[in-house]
Amino acid sequence: MQTPKSGARRLRGVSYRTAVLLVAVCLLLPPFSRAERTKLKSGVNMFSTTQDVQLGEKLAKEVEKQYPLLRDKRVDDYLNTLGHKLAAFAPGPKYSYEFHCVNDKEINAFALPGGFIYVNRGVIEEVRDEAQLAGVLAHEISHVSLRHGTNQATKQHLWGTGFNVLGGVIGGNAVGAIASQLGESLAASTILLKYSRTAETQADILGTQILYDAGYDARALVQFFESVALENKGKKPLQFFSDHPAPENRIDRLNEEMDRLGGLPQEYTADSAEFREIRRITLSLPLPPSLGPKYLPVAPPEPASPSSTFRDYTGASFSARYPDNWEAYGQGDSVSLLPRIGAVRDAQGNPGTAYGVIVDIFQPPQWGTQKGISLAGASDLLVAGLQLSNPNLKVAGRPESMEVDGKPAISMKLVSVSPLGGQENDWLVTVFRPQGLLYFICVAPANNYEDYDPAFQKVIASIRLRK
Repeated sequence: MQTPKSGARRLRGVSYRTAVLLVAVCLLLPPFSRAERTKLKSGVNMFSTTQDVQLGEKLAKEVEKQYPLLRDKRVDDYLNTLGHKLAAFAPGPKYSYEFHCVNDKEINAFALPGGFIYVNRGVIEEVRDEAQLAGVLAHEISHVSLRHGTNQATKQHLWGTGFNVLGGVIGGNAVGAIASQLGESLAASTILLKYSRTAETQADILGTQILYDAGYDARALVQFFESVALENKGKKPLQFFSDHPAPENRIDRLNEEMDRLGGLPQEYTADSAEFREIRRITLSLPLPPSLGPKYLPVAPPEPASPSSTFRDYTGASFSARYPDNWEAYGQGDSVSLLPRIGAVRDAQGNPGTAYGVIVDIFQPPQWGTQKGISLAGASDLLVAGLQLSNPNLKVAGRPESMEVDGKPAISMKLVSVSPLGGQENDWLVTVFRPQGLLYFICVAPANNYEDYDPAFQKVIASIRLRK
């Protein structure tokens, strides 16, 4: 027979083992102090997902008629690679997303139903890094995933005809007729693109979740919105904020969502060499004739000799002087200083730079975390990246040390094929800045490079590095 004392000892032993087991289980469970991520639902919608795609396809044809697309395979391939990586984490219908770049400096982006997403080149040129561009794409993907466009169209129809349409009056033919009417012109699509503040909040939240799941800095979306708003303060309102009304307390709400997600992961992506190269390419491409530097489909006459009078350009980390009969295309540390017909098309119709100075920032892999990378090593990585997009680019001599505004710099001679035909001479100058490797490429055809070299020398000598 068990005595009360021995039973108590056994109970205490069972309790101890149970407690140990409970502690072990709790250690395996996620912390229950973290709230679940926000769950989002699409609104009422009388369109099918197939009709979303049909409507989007019809409107996409109107976009191509009315908007100047950049039509650069390198840029579109990059946007689609990045966009599909993000879209894989979007809930809801699995649309076959398409991403296109509009050849417009205006900062704007929009999405059509069914997954047709358009990003102005101005966004690529304005964002600080790949994470911010991913944030813009994730925001637009969220509008598609949550079917905000056809939800808006549904509400518009309900407001116009009464809520009894949900009782069965609306059938497939009626929905098709509405889709046809909406798709008659791009102007009608404003119904699909003018989202409420609630829809914008949803796109912010889901976009942040997509960024997090895809391994990006999930703060990048709101950081981009706020930096653009700050830079544009007191100026003409941007179309972007007309199409994307900023919800109240946007920063607070997204910070709350970050807390729900558990904060930033230990490792996340902020930037990439691919993005820096695509941004450099985008900045070097000409705008449509009515919007930017004129280019000709055949070899233009040689531009006028560089003026002996110079004017100032001020970027984020440098300033320089350039001939006053040239133009500056771009902004910040990503700019092309070109004669007015320095942007041309080659024999295959690809746009390029024949004369002028191209400036940009290159961030070597793991910039900011990798210690000890040398200026020469970073310059070699830059050249290797440039050669990926231009296999004709060759190093024409040993790199030489020089100084730019008293700082160590590298000078390197390169050769390539000019878009005008024949050989092109390129002078590459690199110098470290806190943001990365600041580089200048002076470009001219080999047969008259000497005519431009004095101007190039003055541009490089005029560089002043900013803190």
